[in-house]
Amino acid sequence: MINKIVASTAEALADIRDGAAVMIGGFGTAGQPNELIDALIATGAKDLVIINNNAGNGDTGLAALLARKQVRKIICSFPRQADSHHFDALYRSGQIELELVPQGNLAERIRAAGAGIGGFFTPTGYGTELAKGKETREINGRMYVLEAPIHADFALIKAERGDRWGNLSYRMTARNFGPIMAMAAKVSIATVHEVVELGQMDPETVVTPGLFVQRVVKIDRVATSAGGFKQAA
Repeated sequence: MINKIVASTAEALADIRDGAAVMIGGFGTAGQPNELIDALIATGAKDLVIINNNAGNGDTGLAALLARKQVRKIICSFPRQADSHHFDALYRSGQIELELVPQGNLAERIRAAGAGIGGFFTPTGYGTELAKGKETREINGRMYVLEAPIHADFALIKAERGDRWGNLSYRMTARNFGPIMAMAAKVSIATVHEVVELGQMDPETVVTPGLFVQRVVKIDRVATSAGGFKQAA
């Protein structure tokens, strides 16, 4: 019987090792799988290559992973913002490598990996430092840059509902990079707030088929009360 539900985030991430390439879903804090990031921190894995849209906010989630100096390199499109102080400190001191990728290119490079595409030409970045060392080509009178797909060993994503086969649906903007990251990694791990029986998910609402998901962890929803305190929902 296929059953991809695992008991805990620690169990789901137990095989992550030093040097792994890990995709982490999220657009800023929207859709960021904080429980999986906390479990990744707990593994103690070092020299990680992280693929994410941002480079951490404040002191929690991805920022906490950076603060513990477990990341060797980050591939992202938006590394600096008002509260990205951990990334700033690491980058300015030469303790982390950055590969800056325009957001559209980032999404397409991840999607290309999942679709089995060997590379693609895009006009974005041509004539800038981002195109340095890359093949360029003129197509229909316009210059393009060859971009390579981004693969990963693991993808950590946040979904809303799932079943034991790993079929997933998402909640609004929390979806963001989740579906394409699930396709681009060797092992995709998702948290869900609700586990349903097989057949209870309308096929039209399944965004990520279980084919692309290896592990699912159910977590309690955390709500914020009127007083600003977090509580399990």
